[in-house]
Amino acid sequence: MTQIKEFIETTLNEHLAPVYLKVLDESHMHNVPPGAQSHFNVTVVSTQFESQRLIARHRTVNALLKEALDGPVHALALHTYTPTQWQERGGDIVASPQCLGGSKA
Repeated sequence: MTQIKEFIETTLNEHLAPVYLKVLDESHMHNVPPGAQSHFNVTVVSTQFESQRLIARHRTVNALLKEALDGPVHALALHTYTPTQWQERGGDIVASPQCLGGSKA
């Protein structure tokens, strides 16, 4: 799996048919080697989340991305919304907090 971001995008697009999908590689914000592809922030809006609670949505995404989570991905910030919730938020993406781990503390 050479491009983790592409894997995440392709997998979620294929299985969730999102109305909106944004995958940000935030590895550079952490104490990891250059090119680590280990920390991601994912915002996904899908009608498939309509009948799911938040924990079920996260479990769905985690199951879909199991291969990456079992390998190079160390952290995955998930923001999962229905189209209505996304519209109510005004389409705002949640920013990740500053890393406090490793030598960045």
